[in-house]
Amino acid sequence: MAVSLKGDKIISNVPTTKSKALRINLNSDIYGTFAEIGAGQETARNFFRSGAASGTIAKAMSAYDKDFSDAIYGTEEDNRYVTQPRFKKILGHQIDLMEDRLSRQKHPNKLFFSYANTVTTIDFAKKFKGHGWVGIRFQLDPLEDYNEIVLHLRFKETDARLQQETLGVLGVNLIYGAFYLNDDPKDLVKSFYDNLNNDQLEIDMINFSGPRFMYVDNRLMSLQLVKNGMTNAVMFGPDGNNLLPAQVLYKKNILALRGSFRPVTMVNMDMYEKSKQLFLEENKVSESKTQVIFEITLSNLTSEGKINERDFLDRAELLCSLGQNVMITSFQQYFKLVEYFSEFTKERMALAMGAQNLIQIFDEKYYRNLSGGILEAFGKLFFKDLKVYMYPSHDPINKEYITSENLKVHPRMKELYKFFKNNGKVLDIKVTDKDILDIFSRKVLKKIIKGEDGWEQLLPEGISDIIKQKRLFGYSRSRIKSKH
Repeated sequence: MAVSLKGDKIISNVPTTKSKALRINLNSDIYGTFAEIGAGQETARNFFRSGAASGTIAKAMSAYDKDFSDAIYGTEEDNRYVTQPRFKKILGHQIDLMEDRLSRQKHPNKLFFSYANTVTTIDFAKKFKGHGWVGIRFQLDPLEDYNEIVLHLRFKETDARLQQETLGVLGVNLIYGAFYLNDDPKDLVKSFYDNLNNDQLEIDMINFSGPRFMYVDNRLMSLQLVKNGMTNAVMFGPDGNNLLPAQVLYKKNILALRGSFRPVTMVNMDMYEKSKQLFLEENKVSESKTQVIFEITLSNLTSEGKINERDFLDRAELLCSLGQNVMITSFQQYFKLVEYFSEFTKERMALAMGAQNLIQIFDEKYYRNLSGGILEAFGKLFFKDLKVYMYPSHDPINKEYITSENLKVHPRMKELYKFFKNNGKVLDIKVTDKDILDIFSRKVLKKIIKGEDGWEQLLPEGISDIIKQKRLFGYSRSRIKSKH
């Protein structure tokens, strides 16, 4: 037994890539195929090099040539090869071949798997760093249906050889995690970066499916990616499944609404409807090419220094029920969000926000870490002909309604604000029912928690029913009953 000394620090003991591959190779039941396209056969190589691979690897292949790839997997409508539909075809095809060619009677205990990736590494001009799809379809019991883990990655390294090696390590982590860490999906997600670091790759989408992940909420898995620093932004659709931001935002006009949505109120939906109307009236903006995003920052999800996952799911549940795409980001500042969107589109963009948020944008203290200060931030924020739609607010003390005309920013920023206002960068959202301006999420939340009356009519239609039915945000029927 090793000696432990007083004062020793506990070091997390992460298995090496070789020991992970060897453990799988030495398991006589784990048996599967590797289909790697676009970055060598690095994952399979790790298994071959660790020894005892003959009992694990049924086949390793790489249909690099496009014609050959089409002959095996068929052609895609868009003629692209590094896409999710293409990846799914490869994964499905390999499993089908396993099932067709191997007798279950001969191998009653075998746990079949198919690992696949389709990626593109950095180009010669070093303009596009490369990205790809990686995943595994696997069994944990021969009589059970297949489980699946699919992820999308973006390379950060600027050397093709290094990217290949990174992919090889990620592949081993994924296969090892699928078989040995499936009981805790959060730990499984964390393990993708074993023997890797955040400077090597970004994972910006993940989806779990199958009998072993029946109770896994993919939105929560998305949150883990941002929380662990694996990516800056994730996105999920109304069905709760994760979406690839690059795919959803590609060449789209983007309207983003930031908020805590805790819960989503009539004000939020009024802002959404009115700002969307304004946005569609803009030049070169068509509804078919427009993507509306409800964005929540990580800091908006943090209470008492840590993320409340139950609270996050409650908010997600309501926004999804309203048919919205939700984005979780680590961008506290708006210009970083706009910079991120600019990676995927050169089309028109707009931000919808309340008066308070606009005042904060014109506050210098948020830009002290930038060498060019607030001017650098504004250069990044407005350089794409961005528009800000300001939702009015009601000042109960002075009994006045605050619009872009009477908005009070810091005296030093007054002229800068005037410049953007006069150049049509800041536009007012016209509100017909001014009574709703006194609706605040935090007040509604207090009413729900305390079991007070009258909060239902402050929310969009049908939302209160969902809150009651699913007991979201601390709603309790028993508390209501005890009052009467």
